[in-house]
Amino acid sequence: MGSLEQRLNTITADRLAGMLRGVEKESLRTLPDGKLALTPHPRELGSPLTHPNITTDFSESQVELVTGAHASADACLDELTRIHQEVYRVLARHGDEMLWVASMPCGLPTDETIPLGRYGNSNVGRAKSVYRMGLGHRYGRRMQTISGIHYNWSLPDLSNAEYFGLIRNFRRNAFLLLYLFGASPAVCASFVDGREHELELLTGRTMYRPHATSLRMGRLGYQSDAQASLAVSYNGLEGYAASLHEALTKPYGPYEAIGLRNLGGDYNQLDTSLLQIENEFYGTIRPKRVIAAGERPLHALRQRGVQYVEVRLMDLNPFLDVGIDAETMRFLDLFLLHALLSDSPPDTPDEIAALKHNQHLTAERGREPGLRLERNGAEVLLVDWAAEVLAELAPIAQHLDAIKGGTAYAQALTMAQERMANPATLPSAQVLQGIAAVEVPSFVSFVRERSQAAREALMALPYPVGEQARFAALAEESVEAQKAIEAADEIPFEQYRAHYVSPDRLTPGSAAAAA
Repeated sequence: MGSLEQRLNTITADRLAGMLRGVEKESLRTLPDGKLALTPHPRELGSPLTHPNITTDFSESQVELVTGAHASADACLDELTRIHQEVYRVLARHGDEMLWVASMPCGLPTDETIPLGRYGNSNVGRAKSVYRMGLGHRYGRRMQTISGIHYNWSLPDLSNAEYFGLIRNFRRNAFLLLYLFGASPAVCASFVDGREHELELLTGRTMYRPHATSLRMGRLGYQSDAQASLAVSYNGLEGYAASLHEALTKPYGPYEAIGLRNLGGDYNQLDTSLLQIENEFYGTIRPKRVIAAGERPLHALRQRGVQYVEVRLMDLNPFLDVGIDAETMRFLDLFLLHALLSDSPPDTPDEIAALKHNQHLTAERGREPGLRLERNGAEVLLVDWAAEVLAELAPIAQHLDAIKGGTAYAQALTMAQERMANPATLPSAQVLQGIAAVEVPSFVSFVRERSQAAREALMALPYPVGEQARFAALAEESVEAQKAIEAADEIPFEQYRAHYVSPDRLTPGSAAAAA
């Protein structure tokens, strides 16, 4: 423990003050009865292709809200709240749609009826839609309607090696975040219609696992049999990049069978490789770098290194109006600093397999008394391992509070310790209690009530006239930006697509990468 505290003391107060965080939050648009809204993304919200804060994820019905990078959790939460206020106000002017406050989806229509995100007629806009078509063919559209929160985090002056050390330790201890913050123990039966699963019937059309924390992060959620063959190592940028490069360029038989285009000439997918683009790779955390227009993310990473990490395993908390609160963000700060400052030995294929096993165990059975996880070839009680990690967070919380003033980080740690001491207070347990408490117990009824309550609470908050005007201007600017992109296109889509997926564009220094 001494070495962790010594390393902490070597990070200057100025560097800690430069810690930044931002949030990307996905939510389905739904009707009052809890069914998926099939309407287009409202034009008043601007162009999802170019708007800096309001876009769509997989589906046209799946809003994605994006904050900037902030120096404090409170400032990040404030911006996320303001973006929500704008979205709710626009939705209210056009009907009674609301944002679904749970990660697992609402009542879904048949797979082919779930609308793909639409981004206009430009080559880049068409490519985004074709990519989503490919995801639908490969994994099914229902799986893509799962929503989550991504937490983007950086600390100044970290090397690639330090970021990858952080990532390895994050993956080792990720079970703790699933346990403490998982909030998807149940699903609507429409999500698993026609699929094999190990869920139990809770009520009517609600399926669950009694001790689950996050079905979203278990075998039922974001998962891919094809990607299971991808044992990506996080021992360094070169090895990580090489693993992704192969997956992005190597043809994959089942996806070749789908074909690039259908008989009518429409595109089925962007490419027939294991991954169409970098974003298709599933993981609990990713190394990231802001890209230039048209640049491939892997090229940016290889050329300029890691800029921040994207934490991808956080469920929406249906008891919080915007899905996350500042206390949760502060706990993530502590957790990420701990991952950075702790010894981080190289990963191995055996460890990578064990971590995946631990993830699925915690996601599907995390609250089961006596549950054991695998660590260094032996079994250890989840609660004992969790207690060790929480104890090691204490000096980090004290250090941050001493620098920033107050006790906010200590309070975030106390929140986690209290949840460990009383598992009935875990969000996953509270969701099951909430389902049981509604008049006609069901997952959809519970989330519908919570979604309506969140809508009312956010609509009731003060909303400065200046904010309304600012968002209106942003929306209009984004529409004009999309038109400009469409007007500037000079090559046919197939030429654009073939150039974009060219292996040369993944490697710095090649002529194609520079184009």
